[in-house]
This record gives sequence, structure tokens and C-alpha cells, in this order.
Amino acid sequence: MIACITGATSGIGKATALIFAENNYDLIITGRRAERLQELKNEIINKYRVKVVDLCFDIRDEQQVKNAVNTLPGEFSRIDVLVNNAGLAAGLAPIQDGQIAHWEQMIDTNIKGLLYMSKHVANIMIPNKKGHIINIGSVAGKEVYANGNVYCATKHAVDALNKGMRIDLLPHNIRVSAVNPGMVETEFSIVRFEGDEERAKKVYENIVPLKPEDIAETIYWIASRPAHVNINDILIMPTIQANATTILR
Repeated sequence: MIACITGATSGIGKATALIFAENNYDLIITGRRAERLQELKNEIINKYRVKVVDLCFDIRDEQQVKNAVNTLPGEFSRIDVLVNNAGLAAGLAPIQDGQIAHWEQMIDTNIKGLLYMSKHVANIMIPNKKGHIINIGSVAGKEVYANGNVYCATKHAVDALNKGMRIDLLPHNIRVSAVNPGMVETEFSIVRFEGDEERAKKVYENIVPLKPEDIAETIYWIASRPAHVNINDILIMPTIQANATTILR
């Protein structure tokens, strides 16, 4: 079995790559940080003895996505599971103060990048009449919160795309699922606040958030269901979080 995981250089993506490798999947791992990809590749090969291809490209660029998928080695040209994990939040501001660059970065990564990967990998799966696409959404795709406007909009788009893809790929026997996490302690807030680690640290102060491994275990559980079972959608929260804004500190 072969799994392709985007955004594998850290957080949920890295944890997902490790759990699939532990369960004897060969892997295609993608990301923009070549050094981290190589480190993860070496770790997986040394620990789990599975095959790994690392692809360093920018998911926001459709031509780079197409080239990466089309140049996979022959033994990796059949993808069984695609985990659309790559995504980010940029900035936290009311709509009137939002930075256009942040908006474009989120739209290009969270929506268009997911679309590019899904299109090209789905066309690999269709002739095989099987496959599984797992989209990583967010509680922000189920409800909105103050100053999260465009990020929430992109994750609402992921929610809609997940439903649409499930319908469109049904005739081809391709399963489509979504995992929508609440607060997970990763590099998410560091990226959102453009490297301000002190500000990011405060997001998780005095609480026990989800860990990347919690989400990775859920992703693998979805992928490991029998062929006649599809988990359409999961919302997973830490115990201290009731919804996007109600948190016990």
C-alpha cells in the first residue's frame, strides 16, 4: 500500500507519515523544506524499513504539483491513500485590517493546493477503481470566530469540497473523508503569527490541546476501515474545548 501525505515536514503531516510507515505503508512525503523532508525520509527508512519518496515542491503551484505527480517512479505511480494535510493560517485580524498577502497565501494553500493534489492523484486512482482521499479540515470549517474570517472561509471551502468530492468520485469507488481538528499544538500558531513564538505559546497556555499524534491516529483509523466502510466526516476536539471559542483554561 502507498500513502501520499502533503505537508509532511512537521506537525500532523509528520505524525501521519510515521504512523502509516509503522503500519507498513510505502510513502510519498511532500513539503517545501527539503532538509526536513530528507530527515524524515531517513528516519522512516531506518526505523520502519519501508520505501519512501520525498517530493519538495510548493503545493500552491499547479505546474509543480503536476510535475511531481507525473514524475513519480513507476512503483509509486499507484497511490492508495492521499492525505491532503498541507494548510496554514496567516494573520489574525478583522476583515477591514486583513493583509491581502495573508489572504492569498491561505486561499492558494488551503483551497487551491488541495484541489491541485486531489485532481492529479484522483486521476491516478480512477483507473484502479479504488483509493482514499482524506482531507484535513478544521473546526474553523464548521463555524467561524472573530478575526478568523478568511482562514475560516478556506476551511469551509474544504468542508464543501470534501462533500463534493465524495459525490463525484463515488462512481469510481474512491472513498473521501475529512478530519476536522480543534486546537492542536503544532507550528500552526507560529506560522499564523509569522514566527512570534511567545505569542504562539500563549495560545496553548494552561490547557491540554490535542497532539499531532492524536490526529494521525484518527487519520490512520479512517484509512484502515474495511473497503465497504467510508468515514465521511469527523470533528475531533480536546476535552477542554467545546467549540471554536469556548475553552476551559
